[in-house]
Amino acid sequence: MLHETYIKRCIELGKNGLGTTRPNPMVGCVIVYKNTIIGKGFTSAYGDSHAEVNAIQSVKDKSLLNQSTLYVTLEPCSHYGKTPPCSNLIIEHKIPNVVIGTIDTHSKVAGKGIAILKASGCNVRVGVLEGECKQHHKRFFTFHNKKRPYVILKWAETNDGFIAPSSKNENKPVWITNPYSRQLVHKWRAEEQAILIGTNTVKEDDPSLTTRNWKGNNPVRIVIDRQNKLSKTLKVFESLAATIVISDNNQKSEVGNPVGKNLNFEFIDWNLKDKIAKQICNVLFKNTINSVIIEGGRKTLQTFIDEGIWDEARVFTGNIQFKEGVEAPKLNGKLISTEKIIDDVLKIFIPSQHGISSTQ
Repeated sequence: MLHETYIKRCIELGKNGLGTTRPNPMVGCVIVYKNTIIGKGFTSAYGDSHAEVNAIQSVKDKSLLNQSTLYVTLEPCSHYGKTPPCSNLIIEHKIPNVVIGTIDTHSKVAGKGIAILKASGCNVRVGVLEGECKQHHKRFFTFHNKKRPYVILKWAETNDGFIAPSSKNENKPVWITNPYSRQLVHKWRAEEQAILIGTNTVKEDDPSLTTRNWKGNNPVRIVIDRQNKLSKTLKVFESLAATIVISDNNQKSEVGNPVGKNLNFEFIDWNLKDKIAKQICNVLFKNTINSVIIEGGRKTLQTFIDEGIWDEARVFTGNIQFKEGVEAPKLNGKLISTEKIIDDVLKIFIPSQHGISSTQ
């Protein structure tokens, strides 16, 4: 029971790295001496210290380490990257006991860290709150196991089932949700690595897709522009954030010199109509995007739903009606939570057959 309590604390700490650690996982770690936490840490921004390093450094009396237990959400790394292996540091400080939430399935680790610790005489326990730890590291596991980003669908619909009116007079959004829900969406943008929208949404709403209502990094903007006809004066092409434009293969010779240093073009085969979402995910994987919010219109969202390429759907229902317009996407998923945000309702769905195991 105590092991679970400390791993829960590790998960809480790890959440502090959400949006800053990628492509590294957001690991949490605590060090316990005689049932007292004497050190704690979480993964720093990419390129800096890992959770285990920060936890060990936070211990004031290092002489206690050789009588302590280190708890961590994910198997300590065993390879040199931006930083030295965490497993070596644990051995160096003679920490005798290590409790791990889940094995790291990344090919560079995949049990090697555990083997090194055991070979040094360390007492290692693996699989404490394993399900919770896998869920916590869902972006990392999805990227490495499924070779694609963790895909979050997001839309707002009226209480009569529409996501947009039939027509409007200006190129700007028609708000369905209240300001609190909209601020929450900006928080989500800061937490995920990328945000994707389709051509029609860009033309009709001219969104900037930044985190202007929340403190955090702007996501990479993924814009579908099959015919490469969107004006580069639109807000998504401003230099506030990087933008990747996905066009048809036959547009390669038409692109010429990209406008702005933060603009990149990728190409897919639109003739493969049942593999559009898969190709887009291949592009994002190639660009090391480990999570993406699909915030496009009905066609874009439905494409990912129909191909079965999504991990989570966040659906707002606003307290207004359009009576007619663009219908909301049709989703077949499992409802896992419902939340009221003043007069809005937020529902979270996952696919009916869902998991983040290493075999998927």
